[in-house]
Amino acid sequence: MGDALDRLLEGRRLSPVQRRIARYLDDHLAEAIFLSSVELAERAGVSQPSVTRFAMVLGFAGYPELRQALRPFVMGERSPSRANDLQTAIDVEIENLRRVREGLNDPSSIAELGAGLAGCEPLPVLGLRVSSGLATTFAYFARRIHPDVRLLTHGGSELADGLHAARRAGAGWLVAVVLPRYPAEAVQALADARELGLRTAVITDRPDVPFEADVILDAPVGERLVFDSHAAPLALAMVLVEAMADAAPLRTQARLEEYERMTDQAGVFVDRPATPR
Repeated sequence: MGDALDRLLEGRRLSPVQRRIARYLDDHLAEAIFLSSVELAERAGVSQPSVTRFAMVLGFAGYPELRQALRPFVMGERSPSRANDLQTAIDVEIENLRRVREGLNDPSSIAELGAGLAGCEPLPVLGLRVSSGLATTFAYFARRIHPDVRLLTHGGSELADGLHAARRAGAGWLVAVVLPRYPAEAVQALADARELGLRTAVITDRPDVPFEADVILDAPVGERLVFDSHAAPLALAMVLVEAMADAAPLRTQARLEEYERMTDQAGVFVDRPATPR
């Protein structure tokens, strides 16, 4: 065992299931400190309650507390006091962004999706509850390079009308942001969209989500604060906008130039003052 685990396990007798968890932590500690108890259980081949009991055997209230105690050893900090809780939350986001970066080692899949979305007119974009913010940001920038982006952030009959209208107008894709906790209405909207004949591309937090989609774009959320933080999903959404722009370079250039002319004429933005010499 590494020093950190050695100290925690010293003098403790583990069950066979707990030994499997300890062995997984020993082999994959740098990864495990960013996993939830459910994810660790899946990777180690045990149940989630077993992970919680393992942490309690080591003297912690649960796995999050054990994970917090192990992080300084992985991050190169021998004293946990050197990283406070807020800094640790940012460390988690940095790791989440690293995982998104590694997922783009082969950019062909997202380039192919970008081409499909660039050619889809209109392009409906769905985001309900907490996901509405990221969906709105995606739609805001996508509209700069795409002629017809339709944002759907309200549920009920308005959502149903929006999906049907987009399909009647020729849409072939639906882009959806579905972050935890997953709204039941958003999951149902994905199913309805597929029944209408729309292909679905979903930005979410993990590949094994409890709903179906044609394309899953997963980026972990930060879970160290009271509410989840979404730096990695936002970065992935902007990568998707970039892929759409690259798929139609001439249209992108023309639309961006037109937008700059319009904002200049209307005085939309305040220029930054020149730096005095």
